[in-house]
Amino acid sequence: MTVAEFTPIVAAASLAAGLLGSLTGLGGGVIVTPVLTLFLGVDLRYAMGASLISAIASSSGAAASYVRDGYSNIRIGMFLEIATTLGALTGAFLNTHISTSVLSILFGLVLLQSAWQTMGGRKHTKNPPPDDPLSEKLLLDSSFQDNGRERHYKVHRVKTGFGLMFGAGTLSGLLGIGSGSLKVIAMDQAMRIPFKVSTATSNFMIGVTAAASASVYLSRGYINPGIVMPVMLGVLAGSLLGARLLSRLPVTLLRRIFAVVVGVMAIQMIVEGIRG
Repeated sequence: MTVAEFTPIVAAASLAAGLLGSLTGLGGGVIVTPVLTLFLGVDLRYAMGASLISAIASSSGAAASYVRDGYSNIRIGMFLEIATTLGALTGAFLNTHISTSVLSILFGLVLLQSAWQTMGGRKHTKNPPPDDPLSEKLLLDSSFQDNGRERHYKVHRVKTGFGLMFGAGTLSGLLGIGSGSLKVIAMDQAMRIPFKVSTATSNFMIGVTAAASASVYLSRGYINPGIVMPVMLGVLAGSLLGARLLSRLPVTLLRRIFAVVVGVMAIQMIVEGIRG
Protein backbone atom coordinates (compact mmCIF):
# COMPACT_ATOMS: atom_id res chain seq x y z
CA MET A 1 0.00 0.00 0.00
CA THR A 2 1.37 3.42 -1.00
CA VAL A 3 1.49 6.46 1.26
CA ALA A 4 -1.24 8.12 -0.88
CA GLU A 5 -3.54 5.15 -0.17
CA PHE A 6 -2.52 4.62 3.44
CA THR A 7 -2.98 8.22 4.65
CA PRO A 8 -6.67 8.81 3.73
CA ILE A 9 -7.69 5.36 5.05
CA VAL A 10 -6.02 6.06 8.38
CA ALA A 11 -7.48 9.57 8.52
CA ALA A 12 -11.03 8.28 7.86
CA ALA A 13 -10.73 5.56 10.51
CA SER A 14 -9.32 8.09 12.95
CA LEU A 15 -12.23 10.46 12.29
CA ALA A 16 -14.65 7.72 13.31
CA ALA A 17 -12.46 6.89 16.31
CA GLY A 18 -12.42 10.51 17.45
CA LEU A 19 -16.20 10.80 17.10
CA LEU A 20 -16.83 7.66 19.14
CA GLY A 21 -14.14 8.51 21.66
CA SER A 22 -15.65 11.93 22.25
CA LEU A 23 -19.20 10.60 22.68
CA THR A 24 -18.30 7.75 25.03
CA GLY A 25 -15.11 8.90 26.76
CA LEU A 26 -13.01 6.20 25.07
CA GLY A 27 -10.40 8.55 23.68
CA GLY A 28 -10.26 7.00 20.20
CA GLY A 29 -7.47 4.48 20.81
CA VAL A 30 -9.90 1.59 21.08
CA ILE A 31 -10.56 1.87 17.32
CA VAL A 32 -7.26 3.28 16.06
CA THR A 33 -5.09 0.46 17.43
CA PRO A 34 -7.18 -2.45 16.05
CA VAL A 35 -7.61 -0.77 12.65
CA LEU A 36 -3.88 -0.14 12.28
CA THR A 37 -2.87 -3.64 13.39
CA LEU A 38 -5.68 -5.84 12.07
CA PHE A 39 -6.41 -4.16 8.74
CA LEU A 40 -3.27 -2.18 7.82
CA GLY A 41 -0.54 -4.45 9.18
CA VAL A 42 1.15 -1.87 11.41
CA ASP A 43 3.34 -3.24 14.21
CA LEU A 44 1.40 -3.24 17.50
CA ARG A 45 3.78 -0.98 19.41
CA TYR A 46 3.84 1.64 16.61
CA ALA A 47 0.04 1.48 16.57
CA MET A 48 0.02 2.02 20.33
CA GLY A 49 2.27 5.06 19.93
CA ALA A 50 -0.06 6.55 17.33
CA SER A 51 -3.04 5.68 19.52
CA LEU A 52 -1.60 7.62 22.45
CA ILE A 53 -1.11 10.69 20.27
CA SER A 54 -4.69 10.31 19.03
CA ALA A 55 -5.87 10.18 22.64
CA ILE A 56 -4.12 13.48 23.32
CA ALA A 57 -5.72 15.01 20.20
CA SER A 58 -9.16 13.68 21.11
CA SER A 59 -8.89 15.02 24.65
CA SER A 60 -7.69 18.41 23.44
CA GLY A 61 -10.51 18.68 20.92
CA ALA A 62 -13.38 17.62 23.15
CA ALA A 63 -12.26 18.84 26.57
CA ALA A 64 -12.56 22.56 25.80
CA SER A 65 -16.15 22.18 24.63
CA TYR A 66 -17.12 20.03 27.61
CA VAL A 67 -15.58 22.46 30.08
CA ARG A 68 -17.40 25.36 28.44
CA ASP A 69 -20.72 23.52 28.53
CA GLY A 70 -20.28 22.55 32.19
CA TYR A 71 -20.12 18.77 31.72
CA SER A 72 -16.54 18.22 32.89
CA ASN A 73 -15.86 18.23 36.62
CA ILE A 74 -12.44 19.87 36.78
CA ARG A 75 -11.86 19.13 40.46
CA ILE A 76 -12.47 15.41 39.97
CA GLY A 77 -10.34 15.32 36.84
CA MET A 78 -7.32 17.02 38.42
CA PHE A 79 -7.52 14.89 41.57
CA LEU A 80 -7.79 11.56 39.71
CA GLU A 81 -5.03 12.53 37.26
CA ILE A 82 -2.51 12.07 40.06
CA ALA A 83 -3.31 8.35 40.06
CA THR A 84 -3.60 7.88 36.29
CA THR A 85 -0.32 9.66 35.53
CA LEU A 86 1.64 7.53 37.99
CA GLY A 87 -0.02 4.43 36.57
CA ALA A 88 0.68 5.48 32.97
CA LEU A 89 4.40 5.83 33.61
CA THR A 90 4.46 2.43 35.30
CA GLY A 91 2.64 0.73 32.42
CA ALA A 92 4.80 2.33 29.72
CA PHE A 93 7.98 1.01 31.35
CA LEU A 94 6.46 -2.49 31.58
CA ASN A 95 5.43 -2.51 27.91
CA THR A 96 8.72 -3.62 26.37
CA HIS A 97 8.97 -6.64 28.68
CA ILE A 98 5.74 -8.25 27.42
CA SER A 99 5.24 -9.88 23.99
CA THR A 100 2.87 -8.31 21.46
CA SER A 101 0.65 -11.42 21.45
CA VAL A 102 0.09 -11.13 25.19
CA LEU A 103 -0.50 -7.39 24.85
CA SER A 104 -3.10 -8.01 22.14
CA ILE A 105 -4.99 -10.57 24.25
CA LEU A 106 -4.82 -8.33 27.33
CA PHE A 107 -6.06 -5.39 25.25
CA GLY A 108 -9.06 -7.45 24.07
CA LEU A 109 -9.92 -8.74 27.55
CA VAL A 110 -9.90 -5.26 29.03
CA LEU A 111 -12.19 -3.96 26.32
CA LEU A 112 -14.52 -6.96 26.56
CA GLN A 113 -14.95 -6.36 30.29
CA SER A 114 -15.59 -2.67 29.62
CA ALA A 115 -18.32 -3.48 27.08
CA TRP A 116 -20.03 -5.96 29.41
CA GLN A 117 -20.13 -3.56 32.35
CA THR A 118 -21.39 -0.69 30.25
CA MET A 119 -24.28 -2.74 28.86
CA GLY A 120 -25.47 -3.49 32.37
CA GLY A 121 -23.23 -6.21 33.74
CA ARG A 122 -23.17 -4.19 36.93
CA LYS A 123 -26.28 -2.24 37.87
CA HIS A 124 -26.61 0.65 40.25
CA THR A 125 -28.52 -0.21 43.40
CA LYS A 126 -31.69 1.74 44.05
CA ASN A 127 -30.36 3.10 47.34
CA PRO A 128 -27.25 5.26 46.79
CA PRO A 129 -24.22 4.74 49.05
CA PRO A 130 -23.69 7.11 51.98
CA ASP A 131 -22.12 10.50 51.36
CA ASP A 132 -18.33 10.46 51.17
CA PRO A 133 -16.65 12.85 53.66
CA LEU A 134 -13.57 13.05 51.41
CA SER A 135 -15.72 14.18 48.49
CA GLU A 136 -17.25 16.90 50.63
CA LYS A 137 -13.82 17.95 51.91
CA LEU A 138 -12.42 18.21 48.36
CA LEU A 139 -15.61 19.92 47.07
CA LEU A 140 -16.09 17.34 44.33
CA ASP A 141 -19.92 17.46 44.28
CA SER A 142 -21.28 19.56 41.44
CA SER A 143 -24.08 19.97 38.88
CA PHE A 144 -24.64 20.14 35.11
CA GLN A 145 -27.35 21.07 32.62
CA ASP A 146 -29.34 18.05 31.43
CA ASN A 147 -31.95 18.83 28.74
CA GLY A 148 -32.35 22.37 29.99
CA ARG A 149 -32.60 21.42 33.68
CA GLU A 150 -29.87 21.72 36.29
CA ARG A 151 -29.03 18.33 37.77
CA HIS A 152 -27.06 18.08 41.03
CA TYR A 153 -24.99 15.02 41.90
CA LYS A 154 -22.76 13.76 44.71
CA VAL A 155 -19.49 11.86 44.33
CA HIS A 156 -19.14 8.61 46.29
CA ARG A 157 -16.30 6.16 47.10
CA VAL A 158 -13.50 8.58 46.22
CA LYS A 159 -10.72 6.29 47.51
CA THR A 160 -12.02 3.38 45.44
CA GLY A 161 -12.16 5.56 42.35
CA PHE A 162 -8.59 6.77 42.97
CA GLY A 163 -7.32 3.19 43.15
CA LEU A 164 -9.15 2.20 39.97
CA MET A 165 -7.65 5.20 38.20
CA PHE A 166 -4.13 3.98 38.98
CA GLY A 167 -5.07 0.69 37.30
CA ALA A 168 -6.54 2.56 34.34
CA GLY A 169 -3.36 4.59 33.99
CA THR A 170 -1.19 1.46 34.11
CA LEU A 171 -3.21 -0.13 31.31
CA SER A 172 -2.95 3.13 29.36
CA GLY A 173 0.82 2.98 29.36
CA LEU A 174 0.95 -0.79 28.89
CA LEU A 175 -1.53 -1.00 25.99
CA GLY A 176 -1.08 2.42 24.39
CA ILE A 177 -4.66 3.57 24.91
CA GLY A 178 -6.17 6.52 26.72
CA SER A 179 -7.96 3.98 28.96
CA GLY A 180 -11.05 6.14 28.72
CA SER A 181 -13.31 3.09 28.95
CA LEU A 182 -11.96 2.20 32.39
CA LYS A 183 -12.06 5.80 33.55
CA VAL A 184 -15.72 6.09 32.56
CA ILE A 185 -16.59 2.82 34.31
CA ALA A 186 -14.72 3.83 37.47
CA MET A 187 -16.55 7.15 37.65
CA ASP A 188 -19.93 5.85 36.51
CA GLN A 189 -20.04 2.58 38.49
CA ALA A 190 -17.82 3.13 41.54
CA MET A 191 -18.10 6.87 42.16
CA ARG A 192 -21.72 7.17 40.94
CA ILE A 193 -21.04 10.17 38.71
CA PRO A 194 -23.67 10.66 35.93
CA PHE A 195 -22.63 9.04 32.64
CA LYS A 196 -22.42 12.27 30.63
CA VAL A 197 -20.25 13.88 33.31
CA SER A 198 -18.11 10.72 33.42
CA THR A 199 -17.48 10.77 29.66
CA ALA A 200 -16.74 14.49 29.62
CA THR A 201 -14.39 14.30 32.61
CA SER A 202 -12.73 11.23 31.08
CA ASN A 203 -11.99 13.21 27.91
CA PHE A 204 -10.53 15.98 30.06
CA MET A 205 -8.24 13.49 31.81
CA ILE A 206 -7.16 11.34 28.87
CA GLY A 207 -4.76 13.89 27.39
CA VAL A 208 -2.61 14.09 30.53
CA THR A 209 -2.54 10.31 30.98
CA ALA A 210 -1.67 9.68 27.34
CA ALA A 211 1.02 12.37 27.33
CA ALA A 212 2.78 10.68 30.24
CA SER A 213 2.76 7.32 28.42
CA ALA A 214 3.65 8.85 25.03
CA SER A 215 6.83 10.38 26.43
CA VAL A 216 8.15 6.88 27.14
CA TYR A 217 7.05 5.55 23.73
CA LEU A 218 8.75 8.52 22.04
CA SER A 219 12.02 7.87 23.85
CA ARG A 220 11.93 4.27 22.54
CA GLY A 221 11.23 5.24 18.92
CA TYR A 222 7.62 4.01 18.68
CA ILE A 223 6.19 7.35 17.48
CA ASN A 224 6.23 7.32 13.64
CA PRO A 225 5.25 10.71 12.12
CA GLY A 226 3.91 9.06 8.94
CA ILE A 227 1.35 7.17 11.03
CA VAL A 228 0.79 9.73 13.75
CA MET A 229 -0.11 12.75 11.59
CA PRO A 230 -3.21 11.36 9.78
CA VAL A 231 -4.31 9.69 13.04
CA MET A 232 -4.01 12.93 15.00
CA LEU A 233 -5.82 15.09 12.45
CA GLY A 234 -8.65 12.60 11.97
CA VAL A 235 -9.20 12.07 15.69
CA LEU A 236 -9.13 15.80 16.40
CA ALA A 237 -11.82 16.47 13.79
CA GLY A 238 -13.96 13.60 15.07
CA SER A 239 -13.66 14.68 18.71
CA LEU A 240 -14.80 18.22 17.90
CA LEU A 241 -17.84 16.82 16.09
CA GLY A 242 -18.62 14.46 18.96
CA ALA A 243 -18.46 17.27 21.51
CA ARG A 244 -21.24 19.07 19.62
CA LEU A 245 -23.43 15.95 19.52
CA LEU A 246 -23.10 14.76 23.13
CA SER A 247 -25.77 16.99 24.64
CA ARG A 248 -28.31 15.88 22.00
CA LEU A 249 -27.94 12.11 22.36
CA PRO A 250 -29.58 9.95 25.08
CA VAL A 251 -27.36 8.10 27.55
CA THR A 252 -28.86 4.71 26.57
CA LEU A 253 -27.76 5.18 22.96
CA LEU A 254 -24.26 6.18 24.05
CA ARG A 255 -23.94 3.05 26.17
CA ARG A 256 -25.06 0.81 23.30
CA ILE A 257 -22.65 2.40 20.83
CA PHE A 258 -19.86 2.05 23.39
CA ALA A 259 -20.59 -1.62 24.11
CA VAL A 260 -21.09 -2.83 20.52
CA VAL A 261 -17.97 -1.21 19.07
CA VAL A 262 -15.74 -2.13 21.98
CA GLY A 263 -17.04 -5.72 22.04
CA VAL A 264 -16.34 -6.32 18.34
CA MET A 265 -12.84 -4.87 18.56
CA ALA A 266 -12.13 -6.87 21.72
CA ILE A 267 -12.95 -10.19 20.08
CA GLN A 268 -10.80 -9.34 17.05
CA MET A 269 -7.80 -8.41 19.20
CA ILE A 270 -8.09 -11.60 21.29
CA VAL A 271 -8.26 -13.80 18.18
CA GLU A 272 -5.24 -12.10 16.61
CA GLY A 273 -3.29 -12.39 19.84
CA ILE A 274 -3.99 -16.14 20.06
CA ARG A 275 -2.92 -16.56 16.44
CA GLY A 276 0.29 -14.72 17.22
